[in-house]
Amino acid sequence: MKKILALILSAAMACGLTACGRETASGEMSSEQEEQSDTSSARINTAVDEPGDDVADLTFMWWGSTVRGERTQAAFDLYCSNNPGVAITSECVEWSEYWNQLKTKVDSDSLPDIMQIDYSFLERSVNNDMLVELTPYLADGTLDLSGVDPGLISAGSVNGKIYAICGGVNVPALMYNKSLTDELGIEIRDNMTLEEFYGIAKDIYEKSGVKTDMPYGMAYNYLPYILRAQDITKMFNSDSLNVKSAETFQEYFDSYEIGRNEGWIIGNDVHANLTDVSIEQSPLVYYTTPETQSWCGFFWSNQLTAMTKAAPENMEIGITTWPSSEPEKSDFLKPAQFFAVSTDAGEDEAAAVRVVNYLLNSKPANELMLGERGVPASTAIADAISPLMDQNGQKVTNFINNVVTPSSSNISPSDPMAATEVYNCADELIRRILDGELTAAEAAQELFERGNQMMKGNG
Repeated sequence: MKKILALILSAAMACGLTACGRETASGEMSSEQEEQSDTSSARINTAVDEPGDDVADLTFMWWGSTVRGERTQAAFDLYCSNNPGVAITSECVEWSEYWNQLKTKVDSDSLPDIMQIDYSFLERSVNNDMLVELTPYLADGTLDLSGVDPGLISAGSVNGKIYAICGGVNVPALMYNKSLTDELGIEIRDNMTLEEFYGIAKDIYEKSGVKTDMPYGMAYNYLPYILRAQDITKMFNSDSLNVKSAETFQEYFDSYEIGRNEGWIIGNDVHANLTDVSIEQSPLVYYTTPETQSWCGFFWSNQLTAMTKAAPENMEIGITTWPSSEPEKSDFLKPAQFFAVSTDAGEDEAAAVRVVNYLLNSKPANELMLGERGVPASTAIADAISPLMDQNGQKVTNFINNVVTPSSSNISPSDPMAATEVYNCADELIRRILDGELTAAEAAQELFERGNQMMKGNG
């Protein structure tokens, strides 16, 4: 059994949570969130999970906002109260540092027992022998996936074996300052093309001085999204890029060059003054002048509640699709953060799997988490908590079901290990475009040449 620090043990088997993210200026929940929290608490008193016989000190590592932290903590508090032999200590890490810290833990054989895993890192995590195969736990009934769509189960599989459990359904989401666009008389429609998006960005800048924050340090998300519009659903071969020419990348880099030339894009100087890439520091909600403010941000649908909470008073946050030259080809349904059990769990492995099953199938737990990680993967759970969801939860569910699902295509395969180096290269090239050192065409050529070399060296 893993050793836990004496300070944690002194908590008498209670669940602990390291704080993550930032609150609003007041640090308080809105009245709507308080009402939702009260409603959830009232319901769980009449429906709790059966106690188990596990004795385990479990660790759970994840990334996310303050809202996620509060709701995850409540779910674990409930689990521990019904399973007094179990302690769950959570560690929250900013997304930008999460994977670096995991690598450090891999090297020291100290992976957390339970982890959040992103789809893009699933295959490399399995190949690095980080994750326990969960297929046997389906056979013995420890893990119940009967209410989960087969496509979502398959998404957590590598070579036909299940390693990760979908924590919810998520989609790319452009969040924007609806109060500002309404004030300016500018309509934001779903499934915008890139040309429409550029026109809106320029219009907002000319009318208000407010700029646009394109994805920054996020090539791993936005570059494949843009390539999907060109029918490239697999960006990498084993030892090369699955791209025939440099011109394929130019559409991706064009956004940054056009924004720089026309003045509407937020530059490197603004990002250099941000300490992290959290929601709370997005220029959509965190700014001092129009030059440091953005009217939009590229996020994921399950982040709407946290963004709304981080927004200044009287700012309404709208939600729409990311822009693309072919939105229906680019858009997709993505398993939100996966839950996985690490190979360092040791004799606590089965206990960790039971916690994953609890997060997936427990109605009381999900009445507390309320789909913050995405619409629950279990259809029974999704239906059960739907009436409890606040306005943001209902807005996200409607967005996924009625906007994205009818106009989307299958998710792309997860990336190989060498992809990180290629995406880092693309991020570096964007910084050089914003500084005026490169054109979009030059950046596309450089990524094509360097990317193929990187893949060749890692094939």
